[in-house]
Amino acid sequence: MLSGYFFYSQFCYIMKNRLFFTGILFWFLVLTLQAQPQPFQRGKLSEISCREMQAHKPLFEHKQASAASLAHDNCNLIYAQARWNIDPAVNYISGSVAFGFIPQQAGFDTLYLDLSSALTVDSVIYNGTETAFSQSEAELLQIFFPNVLPSGMPDSVKIYYQGTPPQTGFGSFIQSSHQEVPVIWTLSQPYGASDWWPCKDDLTDKLDSLDVWVTCPAAYRAAGNGILVSEVSDGEITICHWRHRHPIATYLVAVAVTNYEDYTDLVPINGDTVPMLNYVYPENLADAMSLTPMQVPVMQLYDSLFIAYPFANEKYGHAQFGWGGGMEHQTMSFVGGFDFELLAHEMAHQWFGDHVTCGSWEDIWLNEGFATYLSGLCYEHLFDGIWWMPFKTGRIDAVTSQSGGSVWCNDTTDVNRIFNGRLSYAKGAMILHQLRWVIGDEAFFTALRNYLNDPALAGGFARSSNLIDHFEAASGQDLDWYFADWLYGEGFPSYIINWFPADIGLGINVIQTQSDPAIDFFELPLPIRVFFHNGQDTLLTLQHDNNIISGQNFYFPLLYWDIDSIQFDPEKWLITNNNVITSNFEGIEETNTQYTLTLYPNPVGETLYAQADGQNISWVMVFDITGRVVLQMPQVNATQAVLNTAALPPGIYWVQAHAGNNVYRQKFIKQ
Repeated sequence: MLSGYFFYSQFCYIMKNRLFFTGILFWFLVLTLQAQPQPFQRGKLSEISCREMQAHKPLFEHKQASAASLAHDNCNLIYAQARWNIDPAVNYISGSVAFGFIPQQAGFDTLYLDLSSALTVDSVIYNGTETAFSQSEAELLQIFFPNVLPSGMPDSVKIYYQGTPPQTGFGSFIQSSHQEVPVIWTLSQPYGASDWWPCKDDLTDKLDSLDVWVTCPAAYRAAGNGILVSEVSDGEITICHWRHRHPIATYLVAVAVTNYEDYTDLVPINGDTVPMLNYVYPENLADAMSLTPMQVPVMQLYDSLFIAYPFANEKYGHAQFGWGGGMEHQTMSFVGGFDFELLAHEMAHQWFGDHVTCGSWEDIWLNEGFATYLSGLCYEHLFDGIWWMPFKTGRIDAVTSQSGGSVWCNDTTDVNRIFNGRLSYAKGAMILHQLRWVIGDEAFFTALRNYLNDPALAGGFARSSNLIDHFEAASGQDLDWYFADWLYGEGFPSYIINWFPADIGLGINVIQTQSDPAIDFFELPLPIRVFFHNGQDTLLTLQHDNNIISGQNFYFPLLYWDIDSIQFDPEKWLITNNNVITSNFEGIEETNTQYTLTLYPNPVGETLYAQADGQNISWVMVFDITGRVVLQMPQVNATQAVLNTAALPPGIYWVQAHAGNNVYRQKFIKQ
């Protein structure tokens, strides 16, 4: 058995409490950043998503025939101990990977792993002796044990291998240079890990624990996951030992080797400190040191809004690599630059993507949509909020620049579809933002904390249905309608909004059209801000749930002639565009004035009587001053309606009574 496995079995996770970043630090950073590059850059998300798509596309083309892991799910890999020899001047890897594993099926006598046929397995050691194996052109490594291994019993095996990993453009194992200094770095998402090490290259099994030793020439250093346990050099070679004691998806295991300089930013959280370790090319050290401190309040913000940074007992960090985008390798994101939004996006993945990982590339939005939205939350809460509206406007404009497309990825063999910046990133982010409007902040953030803390998901994999369950539980609502329209459906709504004088005061008529025929109606609460001539304003919410051709009418007890203008969706909550607002007299419902609605007593205390000159009243509604329905009697069917007003707070109200084909409205005062 492997000593690393015993270490794993005794390890305990350490959780930390959340802390809101302090106002003093926030304002200090705001003032400091005035002299630094602008944090919000239009088009930055498009650049991030395009670069990520470019990075993964050649790898997809290389592995198109094996869009899923060939490794059988007949065992659980629980520990990996890798010892790699890497010289960044030579495109080659050699060494060994030892696995601790637990057979999951009876009759287990063969371990299946993914491994590129470009790499050569030298030997496989089991219980101190060589055991048989088979390596196929189908990139499958089969290890044959001399006996059937008992199900549920931990065991171990060690694989020695070497070779030149296949070249797949920006993909998995890349040799390049910076200022004529060689560098080798890895980027395995989604199926590239098996290009450079034997593994289960899928989204079904996470290693529980990991130790990596990288041996390289003494002029270089290795960056990796977890904690740097030791870095020992004898003048000819350097051996770096990285240790990670959290569950980790295969594609998030990474190394990078070059002549790194390092420094650490400290992140104070709840009386403790999380180190943010930065491995940077020497020629970029000064720029990096001026920009990475901006991520300190970002980690504090994520920690306060969601759960404690999941890997706080180890580290977070950045390792520079030879590509312009970023990759959220667990505990150490690989980045090509140090732009604010890029770093905030990659850090967000540590919660959404690393701690809880999408269980299928169909659900890539659980990674990328969240990371995009969290970078937006930085603009909401930091920099005095000045970049929040531009962020939302930019994302909505991106989503609505084309008519169709769903957030849910319907083709996981097409890298352009998986890493689609408009759908997986921007629309994924904005359906979260829009849902926040639908269910409210308390339910929204409670659901996300519960999702991240769910024992079945934390440190594991999730599907969209798991997230939906938590939103429904926190909100107490059935949200099938929402996700049917916005996750699986396509397109977006546009509105024609006409406001007009009505008997009750203000009437608003709403007509909706859809950009794609996949959805015939988007049911949403619509925010309308009303501005008055006296400079005051109020926000109305229209429960738009009826798509009749003539439009749905809404009535509010606001004096029409006091209103200066209205604004639709002033805070950019909704995914919508091409909207029209008009103000005219179309859509007014005429009230038959032959009869009078009589209310008494008025002012009223506990009981209000309503009569319509002997007409049979079918139903009655009571509105407050904001137009909200506070009392309903849907089945009166009498000439007199008796309303219990005892629970109404003192104020001005309107009664709307329906009698025959007529609608009557009258004001009353509750004492």
